[in-house]
Amino acid sequence: MTDNAAHPSSDAVALADRIGELLATMRSAEAELGALLVEIEQRGVMELFGYRSTARLLEHLADIPKPTAERLVKRARLMNPGRNLDGSPIPALAPGTGAAAQAGRLSNPMIDVITDVLTQVPPEHCPSAEATLLTFADEAGHKQVATLGARILAHLAPDGDAPDNTEPAAPTRELFLRRKKTGIWELNGTFDDETGTRASALLDALAERRTGDEGPDFRTTPQRYGDAFSDAVDLALNSPTLPMQAGERAHVMVAVSLQDLKSGVGKATLGDTGTMTAAEARVLACDCTVIPAVLGAKSEPLDLGRARRLISPGLRRALYLRDRGCCFPGCRRPPRHCQGHHIQEWFDGGPTELGNLLLLCSHHHRLLHRSGWEARIAADGLPEFLPPAFIDRRRRPRRNNLHEPLPFAA
Repeated sequence: MTDNAAHPSSDAVALADRIGELLATMRSAEAELGALLVEIEQRGVMELFGYRSTARLLEHLADIPKPTAERLVKRARLMNPGRNLDGSPIPALAPGTGAAAQAGRLSNPMIDVITDVLTQVPPEHCPSAEATLLTFADEAGHKQVATLGARILAHLAPDGDAPDNTEPAAPTRELFLRRKKTGIWELNGTFDDETGTRASALLDALAERRTGDEGPDFRTTPQRYGDAFSDAVDLALNSPTLPMQAGERAHVMVAVSLQDLKSGVGKATLGDTGTMTAAEARVLACDCTVIPAVLGAKSEPLDLGRARRLISPGLRRALYLRDRGCCFPGCRRPPRHCQGHHIQEWFDGGPTELGNLLLLCSHHHRLLHRSGWEARIAADGLPEFLPPAFIDRRRRPRRNNLHEPLPFAA
C-alpha cells in the first residue's frame, strides 16, 4: 500500500466529508418528505388534492417514476405513526429507524433492510430487534445488516409460519350479496372451477393498471379487482341482450333534488335504501336514463315523465369514431368501457351535441369532476385537457394520443 493510499490528501478528505454532508441532507430531507406524505394521507389526499393516493400525487409533484414514488410512500408508512379510519392511532413499525433517517444517518437500502426484518419478527420483539439492527448499522453496510437480520429471524421464528391444514371447501355455485347499515355492500361466494376460471379471466382483463397524465396507478390488488368488478357490472348492464325485468331493461333509480344536483352538495337516494352524494349523482347525470319526477310537499309523486336518453345511440357512435376510447391523456380504455361526459353540464343548459361531449372511463370521469382538471373541445374539434395548476402552473393543454386513429382518417 502506498503512502498516498494510506494517507489520503486533505483535498480527498474534504471532498469525502462534503459528500457525506450532502448525503445526510438528502436523506434527512427525504425522511421529512415521507413524514409529510403520511400526514397528507391522514388528513385525506382526496379531500386536499382530489387524488386517490399520496403516491399518485407525489409522482406528479416530484416527476419521478411510479416504482420510486410507491417505495417512498411505503417506506414512510413504516417509519411514521398513522391513524385508522376511526381516528385511533397506529404506532410506527420502526420509530427508531424513522428518527435515525430524519437525522440523515441511514440510506434507503439500510432502511429497507431493517423494516423488512421488523415486518417478519413477532411484534413483542420488534423494539429489541430494531435497536440491535440500528446499533450494527452505525458501523456496517446494509448487506451486513441484512445478514444480521436473517440471523435474528432464524432465532425468533426458526420454523416460519405454521402450515395451513384447512381442507378446501367443496366447489359450488353460491353467491351472497348483502347491504350493511353503513351503505357498504359485502359480496362473497364459492364457485366451481370452470366458473371461477372464467370470472378470473374477465377480472384480470379489467383490473390492469390504469395509465394517464394524472399519474401512475397505485391501487392495491384488491382495489383494482373491486373496480374491475364494478366495470364488469357496467358492461353487463349495457349489454343489448340483458334480460328484461317487468318489461324494462334493468336499471337503478337515483332521486335527487334539482338544487342539490346543480350545487353538488347534499344527498341523493340510490335504489330503495341506499344513498350517495349529490356530487356522485352529477357524474351519473352526464350519461344515464333520466326519469323526471315532480314531487309534492309530502314527497307524493305529482307527475312522472318518460325516460329519455341524453346521448342517443347515433351520437354515441359518433363519439366512438371521434374519440376511439377514453379521451384522458395517457388512458388506453376502449369505448365500451367509457361514459359520455358533458363538458358544460346538461343541468346547467349544456347541449347534448358532439361539440359538448367526450368519452371518459369511469375513473377519469370521476377525476374530472373532483380534481381541478378541465376538458374542452379545441379549435380542430378534438378534446383536450387543462391540468390543475399544482401539476402545471402554465396549465398547458394535453391530449390523449394513444388510441389508434381510423385507418382512413387524414
